[in-house]
Amino acid sequence: SIAAGIVAILVSHNLLRAALHWTLLIVSLLNCLLSTACSVGLALAIALTVHGRGTHLVRGCNSSALPADARTAIATNDCPFNTTRIYDTALALWFPSLLLAAAEAVLSGRCCLVALVFRGIRPCAHGYGKEQV
Repeated sequence: SIAAGIVAILVSHNLLRAALHWTLLIVSLLNCLLSTACSVGLALAIALTVHGRGTHLVRGCNSSALPADARTAIATNDCPFNTTRIYDTALALWFPSLLLAAAEAVLSGRCCLVALVFRGIRPCAHGYGKEQV
């Protein structure tokens, strides 16, 4: 993401350099694919956690007294982590991360389109992009 942002800034200051256009296209396409994969993975993790009521989050505990709901505290010391708020904390961190990864994918996709417009590649090549350059 940082590399795509730096290349986009360089392209905005050097509009006529074709090498920067291709670099922006490649970097932003890779970033778009990676951000989309991250969004899908986070959405899947959220769905599985909510569906299983967080039991997968405490699966690493070696206790036979695992609760059916991860929101309840485990009374044993067999877990390597504090289980009292793992369900709420995981979801509180995953939802904003999902939103940010989705926004990053959208912005990287737009950078791809800008690079295509600058290179004149169809169907994005309208006369408007050439006029702006």
